Amino acid sequence: MKTSRRMKRMARRSRKAPAMNLTSLMDVFTILVFFLLSSSSSGVVIEVPKKIVLPSSVVETEPRETIVLKVTEDMILVQGEPVVSMDEILSNKSPIIPEIGARLSELRKSVIGVSTKKAYESKEVTILAHETIPFNVLKKVMGTCSGMGFENISLAVIQKASQSQ
Repeated sequence: MKTSRRMKRMARRSRKAPAMNLTSLMDVFTILVFFLLSSSSSGVVIEVPKKIVLPSSVVETEPRETIVLKVTEDMILVQGEPVVSMDEILSNKSPIIPEIGARLSELRKSVIGVSTKKAYESKEVTILAHETIPFNVLKKVMGTCSGMGFENISLAVIQKASQSQ
């Protein structure tokens, strides 16, 4: 069949630019977004309960995976489990708290998984203490931890802006 001049002219005009395949481009951007999201969260996040108000300080190093002791106004928790009430600690005149020592030795026996093993083998403890806790209570907690072999003790604080700017 013979095509007319008009048909040829219409065919030339109707030529469109080649379509761009966006599927592979979207795949690349999706992988890039996931990579950036996963690599941006490099710090360890310690969840602070609502009952504990941490003091403010300038912090220069990031927290590590450690055993966490939370000292609230009414009780002490080791790795999230309640151990002893504040009334018992204040009434006890001993320089150590045996309940915390017992819980720390239980943790040695119940090491499960790589992160728990790493936290226990570091022999490091992070204490999240409410800012109104008396120092003698903190002294007893730190004395108990060091007596159990956890000599690297860190006190958690809220990071505020550096004053050297």
